[in-house]
Amino acid sequence: MNFSGFNTFLIAIVALSAPLNAVTLDIAIRYTVQGEPMLLDSLRYQNGSGETMSFSRLSYLLSGFAIERDDGVWFEVPASIAWMDAASRRSTYRLENLRPGNYRALRFHVGPDAAANNADPSIYPADHPLNPNRNGLHWSWQGGYIFMAVEGYFRSGNTIPKGYAYHLARDPNRTRVSLAAPLDLSRDAGLLLDFDLGVLLNAPRRLSLEKDGNATHSRDGDPIAAALVANLPGAFRVAQLLDTASTTSRPAAPVKPLYLPEKFTPYRFTMSRTFPVPDLPRDNPLIEERVDLGKKLFHEPALSRDLSLSCASCHDAKAAFADSRRVSLGVQDRPGTRNAMPLFNLAWKSSFFWDGRVNSLREQVLMPIKDHAEMDETLDRVTAKLAADPTYLPRFTAAFGAPKITSEKIGLAIEQYLLTLTSFDSKFDRALRGKTILDADEKRGFELFMTEYDPRTGQLGGDCFHCHGGPLLSDHQFHNNGLKPGKDVGRLAITGLENDRGKFATPSLRNISLTAPYMHDGQFATLEEVVAHYNHGVHRSPSLDPNLAKHPEEGLQLSPSDQRALVAFLKTLTEQAGQ
Repeated sequence: MNFSGFNTFLIAIVALSAPLNAVTLDIAIRYTVQGEPMLLDSLRYQNGSGETMSFSRLSYLLSGFAIERDDGVWFEVPASIAWMDAASRRSTYRLENLRPGNYRALRFHVGPDAAANNADPSIYPADHPLNPNRNGLHWSWQGGYIFMAVEGYFRSGNTIPKGYAYHLARDPNRTRVSLAAPLDLSRDAGLLLDFDLGVLLNAPRRLSLEKDGNATHSRDGDPIAAALVANLPGAFRVAQLLDTASTTSRPAAPVKPLYLPEKFTPYRFTMSRTFPVPDLPRDNPLIEERVDLGKKLFHEPALSRDLSLSCASCHDAKAAFADSRRVSLGVQDRPGTRNAMPLFNLAWKSSFFWDGRVNSLREQVLMPIKDHAEMDETLDRVTAKLAADPTYLPRFTAAFGAPKITSEKIGLAIEQYLLTLTSFDSKFDRALRGKTILDADEKRGFELFMTEYDPRTGQLGGDCFHCHGGPLLSDHQFHNNGLKPGKDVGRLAITGLENDRGKFATPSLRNISLTAPYMHDGQFATLEEVVAHYNHGVHRSPSLDPNLAKHPEEGLQLSPSDQRALVAFLKTLTEQAGQ
């Protein structure tokens, strides 16, 4: 793997020897609101200020775990850090290599320590809790992590629900939690904790979302952040000891590469040094022979029924692999229903299509072939056509060790080609490296992009970074961004959850100047129209993203000059050929 702009480096991991007969402690956390089970996206809970509220996001980092022996000696668990997330049901963490014995307390911190919080986030492996692409909790260019993100909706009386976003962060706000817990660790054990969000918002300091503010980014002296820090230690409590005998998981079997040929050439994957490490498929390691085959298949019209279309027909390299139409056209110019998404930096995505209906590229690439409105072909006919072409047999042999052509191999090959499409050298990237400078409008636009809209603290920015922050310029999540509802219900059609109505994948803003028209249905022709939508055109609905729902109904009210500056900055995110 090649990190652009950096010398090659190695990270040495020192394995600490485990004590004799070491044991494990499994910690599980369940979420409650004043003792009642917490359900996501349920506008039903009453806080201490009489406001009805819901929780759409609860994501946080725990670190510095330690257990206290009966004689008062604390044993720190080295390098212990966990990412917990209610929506993805990440609620357990295992402490390993513990000394057997009797213990009386558990201790941990909400937030990483200062060293980890200020370290380069690109050093962490793809599966590490601090990898920003995994946890979505890094402040990107501001530096440091969000220790805890709590978001949702609220209303006072019969008012229209508003959104709130509480983001606890910055080193002084790292919070220690100590819990008395009689632990018999003569063998593996488990511990169930309750995290009560009602306590978090009410005791000892009561927070009113309406009066105190519906957003915090933990700036110095912010009373909301101070209240969260004061309330956090009491929000956790020990619920019960657990028997882990039935829940202990077996080690995962090692992943074996699929159809790896006897002779192959490893592909040199190139990325920016500022990007988080991607989770490349271990069963389909990148090799040049397979990437080359995937590129040829990507441009192969035989994948369509009438030989008129290839993947490249709707994903033109000159348009950042989009197609410059409101909706894509299939065989016989059959119109689709959505805008073709650009194809780059896909190695960092874990779901595909506007609605996230599939979780792997190898599956995604085969679906347009079978779709009546797109290529309208069968996989059996595709494999037969390719097998009849003598140029493909040696290519499949080089890529897979045998000439047999299957739809699975077609998916694996195109997946590899798509994984190699990266973008990381825009004017903005070069400005960050000191190779060029942004002009006054572009700098102002960046400031607006990264600034929260929070009149309480005097911040009146564009608030773009919540969904488009970080070097990838996308959180890879699904949001209702306030478009007027139409026939396309978005992710609701996949999950069946009403709270997913109108939610679509967040596209990256990289190469944004090349990918017009914008949104899933291509309804905005220009970036000026996109900015105007967020400035004063957001349609309010129950599933509107909380970070938009917390804005006033009249919108952000950016001045015309600030809107122009924001557009100017967005244009710096496009990578120009030959630069």
